[in-house]
Amino acid sequence: MDLLLDIYGFLTVVLHGLLLTAQALTLGGIAFLLLLAEPMAAELGESGAVMAGRCASLLRWSAIAGAVIAAVTLAFQVAILMSTLDQSLGQSLTALFAVAGLVDVVASAAIALFANRSGAARVVLLVAAFVLLAAAVAATHAMARTDDRTLSLLLTALHRVAGATWIGGIPYLLIGLVTCRPAWRTIGARFSRIAMVSVAVLAISGLALSIPYVGSLEALYGTSYGIMLCVKVVLFAGLLFLGGMNFLTVRRAARDPAAPAKRLRRFAEAEIGIGISVFFCAASLTSLPPAADLTQDRVSLAEYAEALAPRWPSLQTPDPASLAMPMLQAKLDAEAAERQTKPQPAFVPGAGLPPPLNAADMAWSEYNHHWAGILVLVVALLALAERTGKAPWARNWPLLFILLALSLEYRDEQQDGFSVSFLDSLRDPEAVQHRLLYCLVAVFGLFEWAVRTGRLKQPKAALAFPILTGVGATLLLAHSHVIANIKQVLLIEIAHMPIALFGITAAWSRWLELRLDPPESRVAGWVWPFCFMMVGILLLIYRET
Repeated sequence: MDLLLDIYGFLTVVLHGLLLTAQALTLGGIAFLLLLAEPMAAELGESGAVMAGRCASLLRWSAIAGAVIAAVTLAFQVAILMSTLDQSLGQSLTALFAVAGLVDVVASAAIALFANRSGAARVVLLVAAFVLLAAAVAATHAMARTDDRTLSLLLTALHRVAGATWIGGIPYLLIGLVTCRPAWRTIGARFSRIAMVSVAVLAISGLALSIPYVGSLEALYGTSYGIMLCVKVVLFAGLLFLGGMNFLTVRRAARDPAAPAKRLRRFAEAEIGIGISVFFCAASLTSLPPAADLTQDRVSLAEYAEALAPRWPSLQTPDPASLAMPMLQAKLDAEAAERQTKPQPAFVPGAGLPPPLNAADMAWSEYNHHWAGILVLVVALLALAERTGKAPWARNWPLLFILLALSLEYRDEQQDGFSVSFLDSLRDPEAVQHRLLYCLVAVFGLFEWAVRTGRLKQPKAALAFPILTGVGATLLLAHSHVIANIKQVLLIEIAHMPIALFGITAAWSRWLELRLDPPESRVAGWVWPFCFMMVGILLLIYRET
């Protein structure tokens, strides 16, 4: 149970991000069915019926996924509550979060059951959607507010519905565009109108909620909640850009009978990817106290200036023996030798305590970041050289990512003095997150190298690049450090957030390069190496606080 408590902080963000994604697909699917697919089915004939059927199937699977994720989340929460407060299962299930979770599971199951049915079943579907929304809102910060709770709940519900109708409806739009190719202009135009209303409601409700949740400019930049909110706004701006491109495509298609639907589909695919990152960002926000409630330990602009001031990168590593854990372990070993007893471990993963750190550990981390920055910068330059067509040997640049992952893993092992076994280290949430990211980096490098050198010839194999890059950058948004100092956590996060944003931009720029036709694909092909270059520069100027 100690392991569950220690690891759950990270898992709760990941599970909540998955749950928000499934709920958005569920609520967005219902909105798409009732507002677009079924009303247009009659005028579209057979293809309209096929579109409605396929949308209903996706809705069913989205609801099933939501029910499963909600059940897993509930099981974790109840297990923790029973362990920490010594409550029975029955007592734990009476807690508000448990009741909301049970309602979530039941409502999602009802939607899955009635998704493929028509007629009066649509009333049941609407009722189940309303219940699902109510359960989801009950688990937000709005329920915990003591002032203007009703207004906060209403705004949160509108925010959720608008986001789900827009972002969660896009996969259903893709089904409609593929299934009803001759009518893609009509489908695109109607969804565009629905999306514009959703965007307006999303922006207004988000702004209204930020007033009580943030409260001041100092809270916006001085707290983790405020920083994550800024990241969410940046991602929202990216979605608006892609949505605007699709709006222009629909407008152009109304005037040009020869306009292809491919551009609309490809930008919509990128919107889905960025939208999922937005849901994980929202999950991180839910795990943090609102900025207005955190009046102490805010980071000032002067502290930002000191922590983020660029300086020449440090390329000299401290002696591993000078690190806190090896030093402490050596001391414990010597004391145990004197007493002729078994030495105590300097750090026990999963015990709920952070590993010991000193100034050498900070220098060690900076060295890791700076050398990683050099490798990423070299990758970006080689990728640009490859694009010129004059350096075919540069196509082997993905192998540098495998080298990066292996070197970082080795450095982590050195930092703990090789005193913690691999299996035991998996009890440490930060170690789990690091190793997950290292695995993604290595797999990404291997796949992309095989694609670039022609060893993998399947066209879809190239999509591993954007997918793995997007997953890694999104997980970086949910990345957490087990540090008691709140300011130190924020100063680390503020260095990681731009890297995550450039990673997400690189991922979906590469996706558009692969999926679009020239000239748009060529433009996207220059964007992602620039993003990698910026990531390399940010890693080079990284400083520990």
